[in-house]
Amino acid sequence: MAPGVRLVQKVSSTRAFARIAPHLVPAMDRTVHRLTRGRVLLSAQMLPGVVLTVPGARSGQLRTTPLACMPERGDGDPGSWILVGSNFGRTGHPAWTANLLAHPEAAVISWKGRDIPVRARLLAGAERSAVWEAALKFWPPYAAYQARIDREIRLFRLERRGDSV
Repeated sequence: MAPGVRLVQKVSSTRAFARIAPHLVPAMDRTVHRLTRGRVLLSAQMLPGVVLTVPGARSGQLRTTPLACMPERGDGDPGSWILVGSNFGRTGHPAWTANLLAHPEAAVISWKGRDIPVRARLLAGAERSAVWEAALKFWPPYAAYQARIDREIRLFRLERRGDSV
């Protein structure tokens, strides 16, 4: 575990972090990602991350959101990625989850500077339970987020689409 990760996990489990982080973390990530032409995602220094681009659920306009992710099948070239719709433990589902539900075949992620077309699938049942357990091992603060809210945190698996390069 990288130095400082336990401290970040402890801080990120707090309600104060849940109020502040949604405003600061994505803005910093977008700026650094743009300035480095997609090569660096600031929050990825703690957790792997992607930048998700998907049409808005209602507007259809492209929405770009930096997100932590859980790569599956190795870090070098994963076959799929898990996205956790925790919204930092806030009450509502994050907007990007509604966008994926509305347009699961239209998503693209930027992963380590490469744009990859993906298909999104909301996880349910036993598959969701298994992935949730893996997510809690991957980032324990997710348990604190879930404990604070009544909604079930949405989990998505993103898989490369056949048209990816």
